[in-house]
This record gives sequence, structure tokens and C-alpha cells, in this order.
Amino acid sequence: MKNAIGIKDIAAMLNISVSTVSRAFRDTHDVNPETRQKVLALARELNFKPNQNASALASGSTKNIGVVIPFITNYYFSMVISGIQQEAYERDYNVILYVTNDNLAREKSLLDNLSTSSLDGLLISISSDSYTNDHFEQLMARGLPIVFFDRVPNDIQASKVVQDDFAGSFQATEYLLQQGYTRIAHIAGPENLKFTQQRLQGYLEALKTNHIGIDESLIIHSGFSQAHGAEDTQRLLALPQPPDAIFAVNDRKAVGAIQTIKNAGLTVGNDIGVIGFTNDPISTVVEPNLTTLEEPALDIGRRSCALLIRHIKNQDFEIHDIVLPGRLIVRHSTTRVR
Repeated sequence: MKNAIGIKDIAAMLNISVSTVSRAFRDTHDVNPETRQKVLALARELNFKPNQNASALASGSTKNIGVVIPFITNYYFSMVISGIQQEAYERDYNVILYVTNDNLAREKSLLDNLSTSSLDGLLISISSDSYTNDHFEQLMARGLPIVFFDRVPNDIQASKVVQDDFAGSFQATEYLLQQGYTRIAHIAGPENLKFTQQRLQGYLEALKTNHIGIDESLIIHSGFSQAHGAEDTQRLLALPQPPDAIFAVNDRKAVGAIQTIKNAGLTVGNDIGVIGFTNDPISTVVEPNLTTLEEPALDIGRRSCALLIRHIKNQDFEIHDIVLPGRLIVRHSTTRVR
């Protein structure tokens, strides 16, 4: 049965124009938030649902947001996607996922062949081997709004949403120093990634602040997997002076470190402390449980999606860099029995 109530009726009841009601349903930037809430409240009361397809055609909007991510099975990215979906669905947007498998060639191919006419905007977390911005800038030049999150490119004029990697790694390293560890290694991610650089800088600054000398042999760059963490730790244990603590760029590498330390007949905590970065569920499964810096993944997803929608609705909306704090979670991998 056809809905007896229409946009004209709602406009008449609220004594506003039909175009204002239409813009309120589309959540455009030039509608007073209070007016929009009145329109939505009355629509709910009358059980009126606007024709989204017609609205999209009228506005030139697809109501689709693309999300480009390196992995879909990774805990951190699954939480970010959950945050994006929550925000998108509350604003009547659809989410379309594109997975690069953490590979630059795949990332470039995917974006080069992207049908921008079917998307209103893109959220992107770049691959770990991404060293060029050309494929991003080409899309931006075509007028497609883009917001980067978590893994963001250097030297590009676009909005970004990240966790505070510098402060988090500073806090992690300083916590190890407070526990009495003095020879702290850092098993880092790929050198070209901005957040890898930020976490390295936080680690170095914490050492300098506490008057601890920098030993380059204690810094190893590699990938993000558990296997990479194990390989990095084997190299560290083979040093003439092995570390007494390890700060890992993420929890997966930290778990690899814990397993390698135990396999070497050493005690995690007493002999070598280990701290990670993410708060992956595996951190509470591994023995001993992993001390880590929790990343605000869900909030990063919501905030990046909300920011993208602002850019979609207002092409002149200024560029924003949003940095969210993490939280130290202390567990047994950094406990020394005295």
C-alpha cells in the first residue's frame, strides 16, 4: 500500500520548505542540525521512510562508501571495520570493502580500476610496501573524497585518523624502564610506514629522556606477523649482549617473541620482558599474558567514517588530522619476580 504521507506533508506540518525537508533527509551540511532532528523525529512518528534511491538520484549521491584495507582477518582491522559500519549505517550509507592483501601492486590495480561513479568517497589504510602517492592523488584529482586511517601516507594533503603512535610507544618503553629493564630492543614494522616511524621515534625519545644510550643492533625492521616476531627475536638472542626487554610494534610480533624466548629456555618477564601494541585477543591467550598498548580501533573506524561523510557533504570542508590516544594494559609479560 502506498504511503499516504509525503515530503510535502512533513514540510507543511513543520512550516518549512520541501527542499529543506529533502536536504534534512540527505543530511547536507547547510541544514540546521535542530531542523534535521525535527524532520527525522516527525518522520519516525508518522512511520514515513523517504525513497533513498530517488534521493540519491536527485543529489547525485550513491550512498556508498568504499573501504580499502590490507587485511580482513586481522583483529585490529576487523574492529575498525565494525566502527566504520556502525557510523555508516546510522547515516544511511552502505560500506563496500576492498582488500589489498597488504600488497602495493594489488592496491594500485584495485584503485586504478575503481569505478568512482559508484562511490561517494573512500576510506583507505595503505599497504605496508606502499611508497608512492600517485594512485591516491589521481583519485583525489577526480574529485573523490578520501580519508586515510591507521596506515597513512606521508606528504599528502588529505584528512587522516590515527592513534597516537609516538605517545603510545613512549609510554610502553618508559613503562619497561620503570620495571627495571635497561637494555630494551624494538622489533619494528616496515621502515617506510609512517606509524612504524612514529613508534620508533617514541621508543628512541623514551630512551633519551631516561638517559639510556641508543644501540642500533637492538632495532630490527621487518613485517607484522608472528613469524617475523620470532625471527627478529632469534637475531636479538644471538647478540653478544642480548636485550633484557622487547617492545614489539604489534601484538602478533610480541607473541612470536614470547614463544622464541620460552623455546630458548628463558623466562618471559624475569629474563626478558615483552610488551606489544594493539590489545589483540591473543594477548590474553598467550602465556604469560601480554602487556600491551590498546589501540582505539572501533573509535578510529567511527571517526574516520564520520569525517569522510563531512567531506562528501561539503567539498570545501577543511582537512583534519585526528589523533586518538591509546591505553596501557599491564599483564604478566613485564612482571619481574623479585
